[in-house]
Amino acid sequence: MADENHTMKNEFILTGFMDHPELKTFLFVVFFAIYLITMVENLGLVILISKEHHLRTPMYIFLGNLAFVDSCCACAITPKMLKNFFSEDRMVSLYECMTQFYFLCTVETADCFLLAAMAYDRYVAICSPLHYHTMMSKKLCIQMTTGAYIAGNLQSMINVGLLFRLAFCGSNQINHFYCDILPLYRLSCVDPYVNELVLFISSGSIQIFTIGSVLISYLYILLTIFKMKSKEGRVKAFSTCASHFLSVSLFYGSLFFIYIRPNLLKERDQDILAAILFTTVVPLLNPFIYSLRNKEVLSVLRKILKIKSQESLKQMTATVA
Repeated sequence: MADENHTMKNEFILTGFMDHPELKTFLFVVFFAIYLITMVENLGLVILISKEHHLRTPMYIFLGNLAFVDSCCACAITPKMLKNFFSEDRMVSLYECMTQFYFLCTVETADCFLLAAMAYDRYVAICSPLHYHTMMSKKLCIQMTTGAYIAGNLQSMINVGLLFRLAFCGSNQINHFYCDILPLYRLSCVDPYVNELVLFISSGSIQIFTIGSVLISYLYILLTIFKMKSKEGRVKAFSTCASHFLSVSLFYGSLFFIYIRPNLLKERDQDILAAILFTTVVPLLNPFIYSLRNKEVLSVLRKILKIKSQESLKQMTATVA
């Protein structure tokens, strides 16, 4: 247990990005722009899919939920980070830390399962197109989506709940731009071995299962692509799969680097870079990779923009008249 002479800490200071104060304005502008673009494209995609009836197929339901969790990830991290660039008070309470990590862990775990579900959906669509509606029903789609959110909440509740067994009585500085769980382990004056073990096992199991599902699905997809007679069809399908796999690799690679490794409590300079990838870069790229290269989504978007422009023109004409 902690030494009784130590003062127990319930507040922490986020020191991420403060090594170079001369860059704070530049970094603020960059992350603010990324945040705006991320929110507009992801929430726009959610609204688009929810309003267009013919986009309510399993593939687009998964895409809509992926866009939703990506926007939640941005909301959980970026506003606090932007505030801290110009704030003298960079304090965050232990309960704020727990809340921030809870939401981040929930959406990132749900993200893992949604990516696996999307890979399975593409596998069925490409490898068994005649049985698609049987194998990938809306009921199964809803069950898989609901399961992703349940798994995310369970993962968060377990790891956040175990934080209550820790005590913090040393340094209160967190070298990060958000309140991650590993820096809290490093600051604990109670041995966090149980927490570390549970995090390693739970995160490892989830990521191995989901990345395994993705890899197996894409392996079968690639084998099917190579059997296609049309060269144009092979190039198009391979290009789509390659872009999807790039996003998956960035996401899972950064998560593996942070949470699935020996010596979890050892701090590395690359931790912040890896965290930026899965909390900021991937949510920014996903709509472009999965949706805005999709002809059906672009067709619906052009249709809506055309209708809006016609309505605006009519209003202007009526006003002039």
